[in-house]
Amino acid sequence: MTLLQEANSLKKTPLYDRHVALGGKMVDFAGWLMPVYYSGIIAEHQWTRKSCGIFDVSHLGEVQVKGPGAFEFLQHRLTNDLNKIADGQILYNLLCDEGGFALDDVLAYRSAREDYYLIVNAANIERDLDALSRYAPDSVSLADRSDSTACVAVQGPLAEGILERLFNFRLKELRYYYFKEENFAGSPVWVSRSGYTGEDGFEIFSEPTLVGQIWDKLIDEGRSLGALPAGLGARNTLRLEAGNALYGSDMDKTTTPLEAGLGWAVAFDKGRFVGRDGLLKQKENGPKRRLVGFKMLDKPIAREGYPIFKEGRKVGVVTSGSYGPTVGCNIGLGFVETASAARGMILDIEVHGRPVKAEIVKLPFVPSQHKK
Repeated sequence: MTLLQEANSLKKTPLYDRHVALGGKMVDFAGWLMPVYYSGIIAEHQWTRKSCGIFDVSHLGEVQVKGPGAFEFLQHRLTNDLNKIADGQILYNLLCDEGGFALDDVLAYRSAREDYYLIVNAANIERDLDALSRYAPDSVSLADRSDSTACVAVQGPLAEGILERLFNFRLKELRYYYFKEENFAGSPVWVSRSGYTGEDGFEIFSEPTLVGQIWDKLIDEGRSLGALPAGLGARNTLRLEAGNALYGSDMDKTTTPLEAGLGWAVAFDKGRFVGRDGLLKQKENGPKRRLVGFKMLDKPIAREGYPIFKEGRKVGVVTSGSYGPTVGCNIGLGFVETASAARGMILDIEVHGRPVKAEIVKLPFVPSQHKK
């Protein structure tokens, strides 16, 4: 397959032509052609921290779960307790297999008690639908809304003010992990307040035919207010500094939520759910490995897959690593044996054949700026 054929086989979001026109460096991400940066990863990272970054996240999947028994079904199929949220709220969840291993991490948007939207990772849409459908009762419908939904993330300390001024959205009372319906160009859109970057941020969900107008308004009119486009490179370094695990890198179908430090999203006391027995056994025995954050004590960056050693013995592996522009040093996440996972412990990471010292540190690397 030629490079042109390979590029043509990748999916494109409705904003693809706009990314190219803005000079975006396009790369393959989970089967999608996405901008990794425009002006540069570090510049876009720093701009989002101090002002406002605009991200295309239309590659994410959306699955609607609706009908009589939808609440009970998702209570059984997901790890967290949906009793924690009411209409208009969001709940972080894990979708696990029968052994308690994570098939995906998802956000459950509750529109009504029997009507939810699950925001899933782009590479996992088909697998998630299959894993859900095998347990869904006839009364509950599962609909893949990914192709009919686009999304722009607006992140940073100026995000609220920019959205209120440009779109007349009423956001001051919208709390963290809540969403609401607003209106743009005569059409309904959903606006949520979450923020994978660790900054105060919003997501605007719309029909694909509308997202171009939303993007253009943010880029053209928002520039003078402090808004600039940002690519997936900055999104990755921002989420890494925020200590947010990335599915496919920091966890996968060989990882449990407890190993990944996501035990807070597993509600053992809600009753039976898929994967509960395996997770409960692991909780009782204690996970044999844990996901930890580390900072490098020397210059090299520890990349995904680099082995981690303690006194010459391999005890783990790096899952994510990069320069952290806000913290000013090289940082990363990795799985290590529980006995070697204590904060302050010094480990060796093999970088290009030589050991480099790294220290396990408290997560997140940068404190969250979410508005509570």
